[in-house]
This record gives sequence, structure tokens and C-alpha cells, in this order.
Amino acid sequence: MHNNGWKRAWKDAKLPVCGNYTKGVHNLKHTFGRRLRAAGVPLETRKVLLGHTNGDITSLYSAPEIKELLDATNKVCERTADIDFVKKKSKLIICC
Repeated sequence: MHNNGWKRAWKDAKLPVCGNYTKGVHNLKHTFGRRLRAAGVPLETRKVLLGHTNGDITSLYSAPEIKELLDATNKVCERTADIDFVKKKSKLIICC
């Protein structure tokens, strides 16, 4: 990542520019995959856009965000009145 094109792509993706972050194509690809998933793009479409033939690899590049995991957990809680999962200051609290 020593040329201006990569530096511009990194900055345009709104990734951290200060600090000692490993910058390069691999990190941009992970960011793209995660943002596709967050936007609700189906796995098959993400697979094509990321250039993968195997959906398992695509899943590694588009892991769920914490909010998605908490929302999924809270869906279970909506069906179970005795248990409540709450996010409080970046911690998962289980209330019974």
C-alpha cells in the first residue's frame, strides 16, 4: 500500500488512517464483504462480488456484526418472556 491509489481507496472506504493498521487489498476485501452483508446483500451475490466460488470462504469475509448477532438473540427473547438479552455498554447481559 505504498502508492496513492491504495491510500485513496483506504481513505474513501473510511478506514482508519492513523495508527499502525495493516493496509492493503485483503483488508479492503474484508471491509467490502462486511458492508455488503450489513446492506442485506444475499450470500450468492456477495460470493460473486468477492470473486469466490465457495460460499464458506465468502462467509469468512462477511462475518456478522455485533448488532446483527444481538438482534438475532433478542428475536428469541421476544418469544421467551422469562429471558431478556440486553446490550449494555458493549457487554451482553442475560436477565432471567
